[in-house]
Amino acid sequence: MTDPKETITIENVVASTGIGQELDLQSVAMDLEGADYDPEQFPGLVYRTEDPKSAALIFRSGKIVCTGAKSTDAVYESLEIVFEKLRDLSIPIEEDPEITVQNIVTSADLGESLNLNAIAIGLGLESIEYEPEQFPGLVYRLEEPDVVSLLFGSGKLVITGGKAPSDAAEAVDVISERLAELGLLD
Repeated sequence: MTDPKETITIENVVASTGIGQELDLQSVAMDLEGADYDPEQFPGLVYRTEDPKSAALIFRSGKIVCTGAKSTDAVYESLEIVFEKLRDLSIPIEEDPEITVQNIVTSADLGESLNLNAIAIGLGLESIEYEPEQFPGLVYRLEEPDVVSLLFGSGKLVITGGKAPSDAAEAVDVISERLAELGLLD
């Protein structure tokens, strides 16, 4: 059987930064090629990068949220592109604005079907939510690492709330160990 940690795939990295000044989004939208700005629909300007693929949400306050990247490196590269584009518009931005990874969403596969009812009972109601009529997955809140995992009957997992890629591997280990202890994983 393959090690479930080898199946971990980063699906999305969300990071935030700020440029320390307010922006006139209407004028930025007019000058920044490819920017989408419709304040009726969303309060921020959306600027997409192609390589690496991501979307930067730029707010009037100067806060920027980058989403859709597939790695932490891609987040930093995408934001560097955004900083350069803003500098090209004569918006002064310091050399290395602080970038904070807020959330890493990963998927993994335990490699076998799961009995979610038995898992719900085994793990106890304090750390899980399971309402199969509402949602097909079991929500498992881990304390260490501080992440939330969605477990599906197929054996697939989605882990969200991580701040570093290693959080996903640690979560897969914790989940595998807990399920094995309960006799719910071969």
